[in-house]
Amino acid sequence: MNQLSRAWYIAIKDLKIFVKDRAAVFFFVIFPFMFVVMFYFLNLGVSEDRRLELHVATLEVESGLSHQIIRAMETVDESLLGPGEPIIVWDKDYDEAYRAVEEGELNGFIAFPADFTEGIMSGSGTEIEVVADAGNVNDRAALNGFAGAIASQLGTHRVIINASVALLVEGGLIPGDAASINRAVQQIMADVFMGRGAAGAEASYIGFDIEKVGEVEAENPANYVIPGYLVMFVFFAAAVTAETIVRERQNNTLERLLSSSVKRESILGGVFAGTAIRGLIQILIFWVAGILIFKIDLGIAPVAVIILSILMVIMSSAFAVMLATLARTQRSAGSLAVVTALVLAPLGGCWWPLFILPRWLQNLAKISPHAWANTGFNKLMLFGADFGAVVPEMLALLGFTVVFGLIAIWRFRTSAT
Repeated sequence: MNQLSRAWYIAIKDLKIFVKDRAAVFFFVIFPFMFVVMFYFLNLGVSEDRRLELHVATLEVESGLSHQIIRAMETVDESLLGPGEPIIVWDKDYDEAYRAVEEGELNGFIAFPADFTEGIMSGSGTEIEVVADAGNVNDRAALNGFAGAIASQLGTHRVIINASVALLVEGGLIPGDAASINRAVQQIMADVFMGRGAAGAEASYIGFDIEKVGEVEAENPANYVIPGYLVMFVFFAAAVTAETIVRERQNNTLERLLSSSVKRESILGGVFAGTAIRGLIQILIFWVAGILIFKIDLGIAPVAVIILSILMVIMSSAFAVMLATLARTQRSAGSLAVVTALVLAPLGGCWWPLFILPRWLQNLAKISPHAWANTGFNKLMLFGADFGAVVPEMLALLGFTVVFGLIAIWRFRTSAT
């Protein structure tokens, strides 16, 4: 019998012991789904079609063009808004709005500069400032689009006015010298932008064209609940296995295997394989139940989801063997397994999505393999990423596996002394 077969028999032996332990089966298979079901229903339907709120400020004096534009856009009565039409809020104090963004009280705003009217009237150009929280992708994109729409309309009006003045010059209605042309352009722009028509009525410069394309459906909470708890409990189950390995070392089971011509490498491989098989059974149950019962969406790259899951199992198994080599007693192995599992789970985004956390905490979470696994699952199942987008997460999990595995090989011993 070769050493590979011996390693396989050791793995099967560990698996049979696990299956016969009803408490272990309940804790590592049924108990995780109690969490999944509970948090699935707690998060069911929490997504909503929130009306977009855009804040605007200006540094110009009261008579400036920006005041006319904002006044035309500002939402006075929300009940008059059409379906999907955004709320426009005028923040009168630029400094206060800027402070609110810095302190996280406001997601962002757009601001007109102090020389806005002068730049428009003279044709020298101007800029609209976008102040936004870099971590809030959706609101930042909306503000950039809003500022771009205003700039586009300003540019369109400018081109039309210049063309109109050129026709007036060609027709001999105004002199062709630069000073006269400049005065004509500024006069027309003042009439158009400042809302002074023939009747002297206020004109709404900026308008919204709203098109409703359907209802916003609530995100299926299972798409982030199941991957999070899969990562947590697969790692937890593997880590707790370290206690079993230490127990077998203390009662000389591993030593007896070594004396019966089973090599150290076969024992190590068998222990690792047995832990990995249990993990694979866990993820198989998780994903089958998730697809059939909770209708989860694996995204456009389900193969990437499968590979991430397998890498998570292999990494967790390597961690379990490493933990067993570091712990001297069965009690210390169990304590270390519980502590590491419960610390890394929330830090790595198993209890809540990492992308809702502050940037510094997202960066800190990268010290845990959980964060890389959860980020990969979120990319694939929430944001529709393709296979290539999660290659960094796969490489990170592979890196953790190599580090844990090398330490386990270096430190592995079969005797308690």
